[in-house]
Amino acid sequence: MMTFYFKNFALTNSLRNLFLLIIFLVLVLVVGYILTKIKTDDKKINTFVLLGLLLIFIIVATTWILNVPNQQLSDFGNFWSRAPGILNGTKIYARDTDYFAKYAYQTGFIIYVAAVIKVFGYNIFAIQFLNVIYQALILLFTYLLTLKAFNKVIVARLSVLLLMINLDWFALNSQTSNQYLGSLLYLITFYLLMNDKLWSYLLAGVTLTAGCLIRPIGPVIIAGIVVFAIIYVWLKHHNFKSALKIILSLLVYLLLFSLAGWGLKASGINTYGLSNHDPEWKFMTGLHYQSTGTYSPDMNDFIDDNKPRSVTKKIEQKQIKHEIHYLNNNHLWLKFFINKTQLLWSTPTMATDFTNYGANHSPNTVQKINFLAYLGSVFMIIFSWIGSLDLFKHKFNDNLYLLILPLMAFAVAQLIIEVQGRYRIEFLPIIAILAGLGLYQCFNFFKRNKLKSI
Repeated sequence: MMTFYFKNFALTNSLRNLFLLIIFLVLVLVVGYILTKIKTDDKKINTFVLLGLLLIFIIVATTWILNVPNQQLSDFGNFWSRAPGILNGTKIYARDTDYFAKYAYQTGFIIYVAAVIKVFGYNIFAIQFLNVIYQALILLFTYLLTLKAFNKVIVARLSVLLLMINLDWFALNSQTSNQYLGSLLYLITFYLLMNDKLWSYLLAGVTLTAGCLIRPIGPVIIAGIVVFAIIYVWLKHHNFKSALKIILSLLVYLLLFSLAGWGLKASGINTYGLSNHDPEWKFMTGLHYQSTGTYSPDMNDFIDDNKPRSVTKKIEQKQIKHEIHYLNNNHLWLKFFINKTQLLWSTPTMATDFTNYGANHSPNTVQKINFLAYLGSVFMIIFSWIGSLDLFKHKFNDNLYLLILPLMAFAVAQLIIEVQGRYRIEFLPIIAILAGLGLYQCFNFFKRNKLKSI
């Protein structure tokens, strides 16, 4: 993060950026300090403070979507423009190399978009405002999960604060994005699993299925859950019954997800069900050294989608071998992984760019907004780093591992598949929990030093 910051912001408009950095930091510290001074032993006060934070966020986020263009870009435009076709009975793909044929697993989300259009009409504000509601609920479950992990109301408040001020996280709400609803469903799944009751395990299987239908990153979530069940529930605490109940959640997921795939095929909406008909693409772009494993127009032009999938598949497989050969011969794997990690976790999510904000605002305003958005990520990175170090010194509930393990699984998977800064959006609530702990410990550090000086 420091490397990226100094390369892109420290030497350009340095005085303005430094001023904005100081103002932003002071505001975070002042508001954070006020939150720590509000008493935490009264449930009504705690509820009032949380609802106040959520209301402020909803007002700010709604103001954001009202001030950015309504144009839907990239894949978001694909979802928005193609969704009405489902209501009209139009096929969502014409050949086996079309978007929804290759990435059939995205069919769940386009059906959701079509359902919203069915209820509210073809009005993008409905999608946008629902995103704001999902974001507010994400903040709520960030609060609840923090309590599960640390049982400290102040840490929960600070976690919500650091996430809600992060424009790099919430700016994508103006687009037809599946990341917020997907993130919410996964967080609810974690919360239900932490309740350790039979009904919550069954319901967790349902929310996990819904999350995978909306945002198909289920394999890394499931990998984290399985490791948690084996190591921290079964082996560490010898709680074989709870481990079996977690497996029951996964069985519910497998049953429901299989039925959903079968239903899509039977309905004719997508004869490929919920499969990934082009897994090679993610690896071909993810292993491309020159583009740091991110989306590259050159790689996109490399594939002619007018050719049948049987042809493009062989081309992609050949290119993957070429990329691996290049990395092996030049001994670039370690450098490549470091660069990809930096790109995914330490650079801007580019959420503000996806809004096409520059279309109705001056370049100067866009520069300021982009910088302020990145500052939200900067503070989250710094405080989560401090919070992570603090985990070595203080005890915490093993529930935290249920959040960290899927995050780690995702980080590892991203080393070999396509990355973009915005792909971390689903996991920013988990990082915010660590950041809240870090900010809390910073206040404790200054408090202890103040007492010593007295």
